[in-house]
Amino acid sequence: MSVADAPPAEFFEANRRRVAEAMRPKSLAVVNNNDVFPTNADGSMALHPSADLYYLTGIDQEESIFVFFPDAFEEKNRAILFLRETSELIQTWEGEKLTKAEAERISGVKRVEWLGEFPTIFHALMCEADHVYLNSNDHPRAKIVVETREARFVRDCLERYPLHEYHRLSRILYRLRSVKSEPELALIQKACAITRDGFARVARFVKPGVNELAVEAEFDHEFRSQGGKFAYTPIVATGINACALHYIKNNCECRDGDLLLLDVAAAYGHYNSDLTRTIPVNGGFTKRQRQVYDAVLRVHRACMKELKPGVTAKDWRAFAQQETEKELVDLKLLTTAEVRDQGPDKKALNKYFMHGIGHSIGLDVHDVQIVDAPVSAGWVMTCEPAIYIRDEGFGVRIEDTVLVTEAGGVTLMPDIPIEADAIEELMASRG
Repeated sequence: MSVADAPPAEFFEANRRRVAEAMRPKSLAVVNNNDVFPTNADGSMALHPSADLYYLTGIDQEESIFVFFPDAFEEKNRAILFLRETSELIQTWEGEKLTKAEAERISGVKRVEWLGEFPTIFHALMCEADHVYLNSNDHPRAKIVVETREARFVRDCLERYPLHEYHRLSRILYRLRSVKSEPELALIQKACAITRDGFARVARFVKPGVNELAVEAEFDHEFRSQGGKFAYTPIVATGINACALHYIKNNCECRDGDLLLLDVAAAYGHYNSDLTRTIPVNGGFTKRQRQVYDAVLRVHRACMKELKPGVTAKDWRAFAQQETEKELVDLKLLTTAEVRDQGPDKKALNKYFMHGIGHSIGLDVHDVQIVDAPVSAGWVMTCEPAIYIRDEGFGVRIEDTVLVTEAGGVTLMPDIPIEADAIEELMASRG
């Protein structure tokens, strides 16, 4: 991301004001950056920054901590950013780190300290605070098997200061992060534009005989050349591979007559997009493939209209299932009797459509939201109906990144072909 595209400090200051308004009086909040996780030997993964820390400060450097105390007696203690102090050795091996002045310019936080000062300053502030907001991963689908940096801090804090009244910061952050501001939408739209260019490149590249990994490489080249990166591990699934929802091996040959499911999208400036298109490897859908593709597209369009403020995730999914059931009957994959006689917890369509219809997206691909909250205007969601026919050796999924408005869902990917004819026309232009 270029410096010009980064949100200004005022964006992060506004985020902090909204959090302060939701906190109880005399409350202190702490957010830690994520760990740099090890691989093997002396290797390590690239840092995946804490989305919450970034949302509040714009800082993505390892080991950073943000302490927020809006009602602190001394003004200098109301927002403090702690950074890893650099050294000549660190510069030699890892390169430049943020200076205090740079961190202040990015975040708008006036007080920046080195990490070595944290224990003393934090203890003094805890003696003044009545309430403490600690952060945790409360995403309902999270599988937490490794203790994170944030979790270690929470455990230590509870042991050292057992008599404070503790609260979950996630309840505030999830509600606020769900509604996207203009700077956030601009970055998501930039990610969508990069995704558009990647898809156009791949549509002209795909032909019988190419490997799924080569297709992934084409996306990678386009994304990185524009300052983006993969928003998530790419799914490039030819033929029956598309019936595995999170297929990521991407090592098979794309064969003549097969469909190729592409669930690949770009991230830009920490914000993500999400796209799925299903294209014919040889550039032309068969009659049966076209029938299924058009059926999924009809469900997609119906669900886009239904994605209005007030709808719940449960009701939206039920609507998508009803629309898909109709199409499955028309496609001779289900009978009306099977639909009529199905149980409430074992739906007949689960053989062909077994996942949700969409999810929030933003700083995280499966972005945070309050689980039981109805959809609101300003949310950015995905809409991703599908039909998987393992017995016929293919699956079709169509997915856009979508802005929720009062009138319904509006795609943020209007210039990415979605009609079967438009996909065939784009693929025919490969020359």
